[in-house]
Amino acid sequence: MPHCILEYSQNLEQEVPPVDMLEAIKEACITSNLFSVEDIKLRSVPYKSFMTAGQEDAFIHVMLRVLSGRTPEQKKHLSHLILDALIKFSLKDVSFSVEVCDMDRDTYAKKVVLSQ
Repeated sequence: MPHCILEYSQNLEQEVPPVDMLEAIKEACITSNLFSVEDIKLRSVPYKSFMTAGQEDAFIHVMLRVLSGRTPEQKKHLSHLILDALIKFSLKDVSFSVEVCDMDRDTYAKKVVLSQ
């Protein structure tokens, strides 16, 4: 845990490789001291089509899905660490947002299937 999902407007790939943004998110998660390195899962989803108020506006949105039990202060600190890490790319005319969502521990299920 966490599942870090980076959503972004595809036009930003010309300025910052998505893998660089994922690395920045990972480092922010490590800095938070809330997760072990081996537990951090990262993925990205580019959007070819996107609009805000009828206009094509560049954006970066990160959703972190974490198991429930962390305090609001911990989640707020985590979201600000990630936001700060992404802003360091010095992109212009981009909307940045980060949200931390709880996954219920009682209903979360996981199974890793390895080859034999």
